[in-house]
Amino acid sequence: MKPPRPFFQPLAIGAPAPLRELPVRLERMIHFVPPHIDKLRGKVPELAKQVDVVLGNLEDAIPVDAKEAARKGFIEMANAAGFGSTGLWTRINALNSPWVLDDITEIVGAVGHKLDVIMLPKVDGPWDIHYLDQLLAQLEARYSINKPILIHAILETAQGVNNVEAIALASPRMHGISLGPADLAASRAMKTTRVGGGHPDYKVLADPAPGESARTAAQQDLWHYTIAKMVDACVAAGIKPFYGPFGDFSDAAACESQFRNAFLMGCLGAWSLHPSQIEIAKIVFSPDPHEVEFAKKIVAAMPDGAGAVMIDGKMQDGATWKQAKVLLDLANLVAAKDPAMGARYGL
Repeated sequence: MKPPRPFFQPLAIGAPAPLRELPVRLERMIHFVPPHIDKLRGKVPELAKQVDVVLGNLEDAIPVDAKEAARKGFIEMANAAGFGSTGLWTRINALNSPWVLDDITEIVGAVGHKLDVIMLPKVDGPWDIHYLDQLLAQLEARYSINKPILIHAILETAQGVNNVEAIALASPRMHGISLGPADLAASRAMKTTRVGGGHPDYKVLADPAPGESARTAAQQDLWHYTIAKMVDACVAAGIKPFYGPFGDFSDAAACESQFRNAFLMGCLGAWSLHPSQIEIAKIVFSPDPHEVEFAKKIVAAMPDGAGAVMIDGKMQDGATWKQAKVLLDLANLVAAKDPAMGARYGL
């Protein structure tokens, strides 16, 4: 780990100074676009008005023979649209792939001034972040890019989970970390082919009642431990935790359940791989209007967060004031992006 003094110094002469605080942005859904498909790329200008982040995907789900077309398509997509408050990200290929160096150098050279975040897959440890960090600084200096491009890591290997705290602290470029359940399941040799969500065989049985053979079973969450560990690492480092993909587009209820579990545990958003998941993410990762109303009562009764009060028969103190502030800050971000939700919040 770098010592404190040089931690926020640029890694190349002429590169922009690293950020000391992450930009405050709404990122409820990171919507994946395969940029090698002309029809889908053409929808991006309108899509950018509906989502919080548009991500051009260059890695998994892009055929080998379409890798270069996807890279060129992303550059075209970035140049063709204005994104306003909507984030522009790309997921590059893994660092051990034959495409990654061209992904980084060509994209930063062509559209680095518009690019907010590079998502880095299959991060095993801080060394992966250090490599990309140094290379980005050199390219930013070469192309006179005046704001640092941030890095978002995907947690999808057992070694990455083991090193998640070091990954989160690896660089001031770190934006956040997303859970990648499919590759992580393969890395761990988990016995599931599902992309996120639960599994019917991963369950707990209740003790049998006397004289009865029937037993209640409850399906458990395969990802609870990993999400909790990731959230703790991110929050401790001052970066953002996200849930990743949910692969069954036909099961909206299960997708909403997985997103909501992640939201309640501290994740700020999730990936949307299909247009149907955009609205699910909006609903889940936006605070409930009733909770916002109650949070407003808490803050009004305790403006400075000190002391304790009773509201609607429930005791509120400094801890619940902090919880209320988290909800209200998020509600204000949502209201700025979505006036209809702002009206429901009374903001």
